[in-house]
Amino acid sequence: MLTGAFLLLVAWLLVHHARAIEWREVGDALQKIPVGVLAAAAALGAASHVLYSCFDLLGKRYTGHEIPSARVMAVTFVSYAFNLNLGSLIGGVAFRYRLYSRLGLDNARITRVVTLSMLTNWFGYLALAGLVFALGDFTLPARWKIQTQALPLLGWALVAVATAWLALCLFSPRRQITLRGHAIELPSPRMTLLQLAMSCTNWLLIGGAVYVLLQQQVAYPMVLGVLLLAAIAGVVTHVPAGLGVLEAVFIALLAAQVPQTELLAALLAYRALYYLLPLLLAVVLYLVLEVRARRR
Repeated sequence: MLTGAFLLLVAWLLVHHARAIEWREVGDALQKIPVGVLAAAAALGAASHVLYSCFDLLGKRYTGHEIPSARVMAVTFVSYAFNLNLGSLIGGVAFRYRLYSRLGLDNARITRVVTLSMLTNWFGYLALAGLVFALGDFTLPARWKIQTQALPLLGWALVAVATAWLALCLFSPRRQITLRGHAIELPSPRMTLLQLAMSCTNWLLIGGAVYVLLQQQVAYPMVLGVLLLAAIAGVVTHVPAGLGVLEAVFIALLAAQVPQTELLAALLAYRALYYLLPLLLAVVLYLVLEVRARRR
């Protein structure tokens, strides 16, 4: 019911704002983005993809498998690119299971690698988003019917969850927890801190790419906060690539600071550089991995 309600809200926002947008002007604004800005955003996006590709290296250390690091990073890159465009079940899970099984990993180890990678991503999100929501100065649109004062409370709640997990991994005398009869081995303190650092840095790089494309018209903390809100909104709606969700959230929160045509142009450029271009590379790399697996 909540997902359906949110989808209706997103659809209403899209239709409401799309009627007032001169799409020809959006195209003109897109063409006016300087090449240097596009190059800087592409560099930040590439750095984010490379960093995320290292997430499964933690899983390699965690499970002790012997797949070469370069191949692990290739599998992670392919999975992440498809995850961004087609959703986590297809990209983040299905592609990993297929590619890792082709490389000789059993389902139990693949499950541990996938779980650790997702935990890394959302552990950093909880910590970073919590701090941004708690300390940032956000004014939510009145039609959202959500009190602006509730966002800092949500932020501190996210920080509390992240802190609890961090404390458990750092100080628990037992290195296992039991969940529904399954024993789960806790990451080492060093790995937990590395997870936190890598994930936070990755989200900061993504926010930096959007900030650069907006050409510094909005303060970076605000851009980062809106991006983090859009990210969780995309997860809630289960829309592949968050199509429309990202744009709806950015327009709702930043339309008063940036002309809509320029805002949409920046977001379209972001999608092209961070979603579509890596997807094209991932398709080629996936075919290469499949061919090599068959030869083996």
